[in-house]
Amino acid sequence: MAQPVTSKRLYSLDALRGFDMFWIMGAEEIFHALAKATGSPFWGGIAEELSHPAWNGFHFYDLIFPLFLFMAGVATPFSVGRELEKGKSRNELVLRVIKRGLILVLLGVIYNNGLHLRPFSDIRFGSVLGRIGIAYMFANIIYLFTKQRAQIIWFISILIGYWLLLKFNSAPGYPRGDLSMEGNFASYIDRHLIPGRLYLGIHDPEGLVSAIPAISTGLLGIMAGNFLKLNDASGPKKSLYLIISGVISILLAHIWNLDFPINKNLWSSSFVLNVGGYSLCLLGIFYYIIDVLGYKKWAFFFKVIGMNSILIYMSGAFINWTYTTNGFFQWVGQLIGDPYNAVVMAVCYVLVKWAFLYFMYKKNIFLRV
Repeated sequence: MAQPVTSKRLYSLDALRGFDMFWIMGAEEIFHALAKATGSPFWGGIAEELSHPAWNGFHFYDLIFPLFLFMAGVATPFSVGRELEKGKSRNELVLRVIKRGLILVLLGVIYNNGLHLRPFSDIRFGSVLGRIGIAYMFANIIYLFTKQRAQIIWFISILIGYWLLLKFNSAPGYPRGDLSMEGNFASYIDRHLIPGRLYLGIHDPEGLVSAIPAISTGLLGIMAGNFLKLNDASGPKKSLYLIISGVISILLAHIWNLDFPINKNLWSSSFVLNVGGYSLCLLGIFYYIIDVLGYKKWAFFFKVIGMNSILIYMSGAFINWTYTTNGFFQWVGQLIGDPYNAVVMAVCYVLVKWAFLYFMYKKNIFLRV
């Protein structure tokens, strides 16, 4: 019989977070190497899905970043919500949320620029962790001071407001509603507000204005977390409702795409619905298999990653994982030889990182923000 979800930590959430991080800790390179080694259209198609479109459009790889933010939202009712239930004041929790958000922004700046001095104009302030920190922070503040119905209103209002902002404005010299990299209003504002350098000179995919719709990604995760924690439906029904909601969200995204293209760089409203839909479907599937049916052993590999996701992400700024992998396994690649040595070394690269995370897991060492 399915067990009701309490405020306990969801095993499926850690596993899904690990599945998400698996792709950006090196797994995508396995398939890029396979595509190059085989010349196969099949592997080539998968490799293409593990890269970002130049501007408009959607590939699987575009899901990785927002899925992580979505899961941070899912965890909120089980973490922040639990603290509320224990009697912590909202003001106290707001300070904690703001602190965590700002730490993530700082870690993002460190990840981009390292810990050495450089001219202010060369510093990139926009970052993946910064986007997560800002969106997480505002989504959690909304969660703390509103009820579920108001959270839905915030979610919808942000998406519609962002759509109208870009639809009726543009950079000077461009037609109203221009959504090109040069002409869109979000990038234009970023060029004037963000200090230092933008990732692409005239545009930063982790810019300030496009962080606004990312709040809705966090809110969608919070709504999903509320549903899992508070709804009285059975486990199988919860999984089904999540998947159905995800499919509806994807359909709405593709309808909105006709006027407001699915675009990760702009974090467009249609993009929020699209990645939110896939995130809901994945959460429903992982929750059903792991927490409802109880099949957990297969997911341990991902759980080890998911419980130290920030650590393995930040490690790339301080550890030369390629050097480490070559030190242990270069002989394996030499034995294999061309063209599959690159595939084998990509697999070894992931396994070395996982071994590090497993060691930390066994020692009960986790980087918490």
